[in-house]
Amino acid sequence: MKSRAFLKWAGGKYKLVEQIAERLPKSDRLIEPFVGAGSVFLNTDFSEYLLSDINPDLIGLYQTLQRDPDGYIREAKKWFTAENNDKETYYGIRAEFNQTHERWGRAVLFLYLNRFGYNGLCRYNKSGGFNVPFGSYKKPYFPEKELWFFAEKAQKATFFCEGYADSMARARSGDAVYCDPPYLPLSTTANFTSYASGGFSLDDQALLARGAHEIAQEQGATVLISNHDTPLAQELYHAAQLESLKVTRSISPKASGRKKVDELFALYRR
Repeated sequence: MKSRAFLKWAGGKYKLVEQIAERLPKSDRLIEPFVGAGSVFLNTDFSEYLLSDINPDLIGLYQTLQRDPDGYIREAKKWFTAENNDKETYYGIRAEFNQTHERWGRAVLFLYLNRFGYNGLCRYNKSGGFNVPFGSYKKPYFPEKELWFFAEKAQKATFFCEGYADSMARARSGDAVYCDPPYLPLSTTANFTSYASGGFSLDDQALLARGAHEIAQEQGATVLISNHDTPLAQELYHAAQLESLKVTRSISPKASGRKKVDELFALYRR
């Protein structure tokens, strides 16, 4: 039985965890340089996890939940009220979040913004301010069960707020590494997805592919990368074992925008 992440997350891998897990090698340790909502972490069984993301709010939440799950869940639940499910109130809380630098407060409000904001988006403006609009949901769900499951499993994990290159540099012989970068656009008119204020460029895509090849050959780790199956992706990952499969993905706000697209798995090993 699969476990859902407690965060709503654009590009989350809940629907693909079985396909990802069966392509990862038997190993004691899994490294995820783009942990996101953590669906792969939650649905695999490694003895140890190194989980990273460049988004300090995401990692701050995970570390806070890991250290004090009881206190965090109790405090976070207080924000899930009918009074706070209001457009004007949401924007006030969002402004409060953007003005505070206190770690505990940001961790609590980040979950509120994720659940009450639009479509599970995590987006920042050029100044680093969270700018996702109000979601207008009837009654946002408080994911208490999912929070507890994450907190319990997080006892096997170490969280780092760092870029993918630093995270991948931690790999050693026998490690499994799963990379879920912001995906390449399906067309030349599509925009790159950015989950943190820094963005993820085409140069980053190429450097990630090269880094995966290098740590597989030099360190003896096995690296699995997922991305859209496009001609550019095929070129970027030419040194890997490639496998394509069709998955259903929402590529527009309307149900009619849900269609089969090609997913590419690139597997690097010595």
